[in-house]
Order: sequence, then structure tokens, then C-alpha cells
Amino acid sequence: MAEPILLHGGAKEELRWQERALCAQTDPEAFFPEKGGSTREAKKVCMVCEVRAECLSYALEHDERFGIWGGLSERERRRLKKRAV
Repeated sequence: MAEPILLHGGAKEELRWQERALCAQTDPEAFFPEKGGSTREAKKVCMVCEVRAECLSYALEHDERFGIWGGLSERERRRLKKRAV
């Protein structure tokens, strides 16, 4: 098992999946577009990323409010959470 990464507040998180994330190898600005900006390029990268599910799960669990995570925008993640309730 990989070593957990220590995050703020002392909470241990297993984030090894981030090392394999394609977004880590591309322009980070594409994943955090300005309001009204295009998410198309970021979502293209996500669609072929091997850790897309882990990324989306992380974003949902940690209530990420900005950026493209697991191929979904913040608005799309909110809708997904509402449907799950």
C-alpha cells in the first residue's frame, strides 16, 4: 500500500491516483476556466484519463467547488449529487 499524504488538519488521504492523472501533465488553466469559459479541452483530457473515476469521487467527497474534476464541471457535480440524494 502506498504511503498516505498528510493534508491540512492532519487528515490522511490516499492520493496516489493524482500521480497518474493526465491533467497533471497538461495546462492546469484548462481545468479552471474563467466563468463562462470553455471546458471542452479539459473534458477531452478527462475522457481518456485512467483515474477519472477516482478524481470524480475525490471531488464529490471533498465538495470541490471549482474546476473540472473527473470530467465534470462544478455545476454538473452539483446536479449529480442532488440526483444521488
